[in-house]
Amino acid sequence: MRGTWCVVLGSSWLLAGPVTAQARPAVPAAPTVAEAEQVVSRLVESYGVSGMEAPVRDAVRTMLPSWARPTVDGAGNLWVVAGRGAPKVVFIAHLDEIGFDVTAIRDDGTLDLRPRGGFIPSLYEAQPALVHTGSSSLPAVFLPRDSIGRTPTRSPGAIRADPGTGSRAGTEALGIKLGMTLTMPKSYARLVGTRATGRSFDDRVGSAALILALRRIDPSKLTHAVAFVWSTREEVGLEGARFVADSLKDGPTVVLAIDTFVSADSPLELPTFALAPVGRGPVARAVDNSSVTPSRLVDSLVALARSKGIPFQVGATNGGNDGSTFAAYGVPDAPIGWPLRYSHSPAEVIDLKDLVGLARMVEAVAKSW
Repeated sequence: MRGTWCVVLGSSWLLAGPVTAQARPAVPAAPTVAEAEQVVSRLVESYGVSGMEAPVRDAVRTMLPSWARPTVDGAGNLWVVAGRGAPKVVFIAHLDEIGFDVTAIRDDGTLDLRPRGGFIPSLYEAQPALVHTGSSSLPAVFLPRDSIGRTPTRSPGAIRADPGTGSRAGTEALGIKLGMTLTMPKSYARLVGTRATGRSFDDRVGSAALILALRRIDPSKLTHAVAFVWSTREEVGLEGARFVADSLKDGPTVVLAIDTFVSADSPLELPTFALAPVGRGPVARAVDNSSVTPSRLVDSLVALARSKGIPFQVGATNGGNDGSTFAAYGVPDAPIGWPLRYSHSPAEVIDLKDLVGLARMVEAVAKSW
């Protein structure tokens, strides 16, 4: 692939008409923006730093269709298999989000932190924080760092947090222990039209797309088994996905990671690489830092989107994806993303229409590939 290329197809986002008797009753043929928002907003407002994804996994479980029989594997990944036999098609979206964990408690009660995932630390300093104990979230602050005399050779130091106790004993009395995770408070907010902002859309949008697609699948009508997996610890090295790949080995014919397309569609970025405009549909990640999608699969996705009237884009971006862990077993990876502005920041921006299109693509691939 030379350069960056982009294709936008179709103009209609929603389909109308009754569902069959075998499908779940009273569910439209395609998700609405309202339904997509209901699912993704709940996921966004659940906290789950890499390694501590249980609250998000529980939220996913409660929104699955009644026929689904979810299971959890040894790595904490949540599975739903539709159809009979060994899965031939695998969809995988990750549950975790970036954040920190506690590496030490100082004598003054403040916390030394380790980043879990990649992001810009300056976006977090001098901001409110939450310490997640497993049973509650305790308020704290991310401490401002020394900004005097910063030079290319003089670092401001690592981010720390302060729960306000003033002593090690006071912090420990709150129940704060090594290994507990920290994030900053977050909430889902609707912007103008179908735009929305929040933190951890990466990859709650992909996770929501799997839920929305599953609600529209009758497992008895599938010609082969399809696995839907919500994976753990993606942000720290695709660890949950590796467990999935090792479990299935060379069984599947294709894996589709459903994850962010980090787009250059923002005011300060050059549009010469990774341009997939927000609001113009999901994106085939033809090339990223971890994989190259076989051209036949890209062409198949484009043709499928055209046949369903789903706006669809194709492009190259940075970052990796869970599906690349299947490469060792010869399983081709065909990741589908969704355009995201301001990735890994507290103010990520999406368009809900892209989530609707993404869910429709997942449904279409599950039924036809």
